[in-house]
Amino acid sequence: MNTLVFCILTSTILFSCATFKPQSIDESTLRAKAQTHTKNGVSISAAVLSAEEAKNMFGLPLYKKGIQPVWLEIKNTTPYRMWFPQVSVDRNYFAPLEVAYMHHSTYAKASKQEMDAYFHKHAVDSLINPGTVRSGFIYTNLELGTKAFNLDVIGGDHSLRAFTFLIPVEGLRVDHREVDWNGLFADHDKIAFDSSKAFRQAIKKLPCCTTDIDGTRLADPINLVIIGDGEAVLSTLLKSGWDETASALSHTPKDQLPWEFRYEPVKPLYFFNRPQDAAFRKSRSTLNERNQLRLWLSPFSYEGKQVWIGQISRILRPSILAKFIIEPDVDQARTYLLQNLWYAQGLIKYGYIKFTDIVTISAPRKSLADDKYFTDGLCLVMWIADTSVSFSTVQFVEWDKPVLNRKKLLLGR
Repeated sequence: MNTLVFCILTSTILFSCATFKPQSIDESTLRAKAQTHTKNGVSISAAVLSAEEAKNMFGLPLYKKGIQPVWLEIKNTTPYRMWFPQVSVDRNYFAPLEVAYMHHSTYAKASKQEMDAYFHKHAVDSLINPGTVRSGFIYTNLELGTKAFNLDVIGGDHSLRAFTFLIPVEGLRVDHREVDWNGLFADHDKIAFDSSKAFRQAIKKLPCCTTDIDGTRLADPINLVIIGDGEAVLSTLLKSGWDETASALSHTPKDQLPWEFRYEPVKPLYFFNRPQDAAFRKSRSTLNERNQLRLWLSPFSYEGKQVWIGQISRILRPSILAKFIIEPDVDQARTYLLQNLWYAQGLIKYGYIKFTDIVTISAPRKSLADDKYFTDGLCLVMWIADTSVSFSTVQFVEWDKPVLNRKKLLLGR
């Protein structure tokens, strides 16, 4: 017993004597890797620290606490004072001393004080006077894959300057970065449409469903068409709360932290004779319930924009020991995505194309895993915006109209 007490006291003393030894922060290195955008006399440079960089520069394993430092440099060449609300970057950002206090437990008093001062010193100021430059860190919530965020600057000239950043984060190899986009289609296979009639006919000729790897068994139904260039689609999805997913070839589950399960690879389904080009996941508080979105770049373009074919479904399981199944009403996930992107101000317009036959509750189809599902047979078409769109300006395109009494229809009455 005395030995146990001695060991506990000794380890406590040793840990409480830990010293805080961060490396110096070289802003020239951060500036070299940063993305920079300029609007109306204000320039913003932003760089996201990797796990290793954060640990070296701050002397602490910040990623293990779910904290991701983002370095900002804001240059104000206008005659007006500027202010940027940090909530525009992350609504739940961490205050500097909050980050320090989260790491206090194993440090001596002097080291705690040094830590507090260090995090406070290197935090970015929100006020930028005319003709000045401010730089420093905002401590954000950790995101792997691509860090997508807005940064708003409000000026004394009563104008808002809105910036959008998409910054790859070192560490997670996401699936869509492994795709050879230029090699997917030969030039002679690409088809550009300007006529809505011809475009809809081409969509209707596509197969109804994804398949297994051999193309011999039908899997989940196609229920989305997204019109928009890749970067705009990625930005809209990330800002709407969707997570990218890891490439199956590079994923190592044994090395991941518990919260990283949200980035796990999504099971491949096949369309255009290949697995999905990109998959996204949106999980609830438990990983037993999630939305999964698979996208394939098509050989089509419409009105000068890329066309993506998609499959979205909700998957769920009653317990961690049960297998995942898709929610039988697959149209619910389709409708959720419409609302999600609309409220995120990423939608220009939307419409529907009659894509498959109606499948009723009493005569359902089966997925690749033998999960039963039913559908009204409509494919949702969404035009994605390059910039934020007012909620009230989104247009409905009157192609094929959704059924008014959907419940009665799917009950087969």
